[in-house]
Amino acid sequence: MRFTTIFFDLDDTLYPSSTGLWQAIQERMNRYIHERLGLPQQEAPRLREEFFRRYGTTLRGLQAQYQVDANDFLAFVHDLPLQEYLKPDPVQRAVLASLPVRKVVFTNADVLHVRRVLAVLNLSDLFETIVDIHAIAPYCKPMPQAFQIAMEIAQEVDPARCAMIDDLPHTVRAARHVGMFGILYGHPGPHSDADATLQHWFHLLAILDGVCPG
Repeated sequence: MRFTTIFFDLDDTLYPSSTGLWQAIQERMNRYIHERLGLPQQEAPRLREEFFRRYGTTLRGLQAQYQVDANDFLAFVHDLPLQEYLKPDPVQRAVLASLPVRKVVFTNADVLHVRRVLAVLNLSDLFETIVDIHAIAPYCKPMPQAFQIAMEIAQEVDPARCAMIDDLPHTVRAARHVGMFGILYGHPGPHSDADATLQHWFHLLAILDGVCPG
């Protein structure tokens, strides 16, 4: 295997979108915009999406436009009973445990949310490093500066030795632009923004070994 570091997105990647957790987080974002900022309830979804597209994350947009406190926002939107949405996947755990590489969570969420999710998924011991939204501030995925910081934190000097697994095509495309191997999770392949696509974790090792195109 030519890779030494694999970066994993968290939400809708280390668990499938079918869980509904990310949709619940988005609803919490809408509530934050309405309740904490006093903006019209019907405007909240539009603003959330507008900030996401313009700034990379809703949080970065709210920081730029309303000077919100990042910790307050993140604590509010992640205040959910994760056990009601997530459950461990033994196949996923076995595959990740078998990978002879450095495994890093690289996310636009915060480390507290990451640790809670990993604990519920029974994956906490498999990741050496967490690169969260605070670590890459003031940037976020898919900005190239965020990828550079993530590599520095992971002590990885060669992007060609790295792979990025993410559910968002534009993030996978950005990873490829900085020289990483981009794997799009949860989409049937092929995809123009990705080097490979991944729907079932048991295919991951073959993709990384170049046996399976995904």
